[in-house]
This record gives sequence, C-alpha cells and structure tokens, in this order.
Amino acid sequence: MSGWHFVGVPKKESDVIKKGILKKAGFGSVPVIVTVGKTVWETSIFPDKRTGTYLLPLKVEVRKREAITIDEIVSLSIEIV
Repeated sequence: MSGWHFVGVPKKESDVIKKGILKKAGFGSVPVIVTVGKTVWETSIFPDKRTGTYLLPLKVEVRKREAITIDEIVSLSIEIV
C-alpha cells in the first residue's frame, strides 16, 4: 500500500462543483475538506481534462486508516472550502 491513489468524482457531482466554485488554486485545483469513514482531512481535488471530472488524491495514510483497497467503491463527502 504505497504512493498515491486517486478517486474519480462522478460526472454529475463534478459538474455541480464546476458551476459552484468560487476559488481555484494552482492547476485548477479546488480546496476541499473530505470525510471518508471517520477520517477527515483538508486537500484539493484536481480537474481531469480527459474525463471532465475531478480527481481526489487518497494518500496511503487515509487508505490504511480506513482499510481502503484498490478498485473498491468508496463513499465519501467533499466540502468545498
């Protein structure tokens, strides 16, 4: 379980985010607070031009803490900050 993995934000939700964002950071990233299970952290989501959606990076610490495996469907909440 090493390195970074990314969760794709579904198209419908990505479209809502695109319409509602007030501030963007470098590379079009959007600062967010994410909750997965009992883990809450601040990060950014990044636009994926190929799919027109956003990607959420999941670092190894979060994956270990929440026992997330590759190809698993993950329920989470994203709050734009």
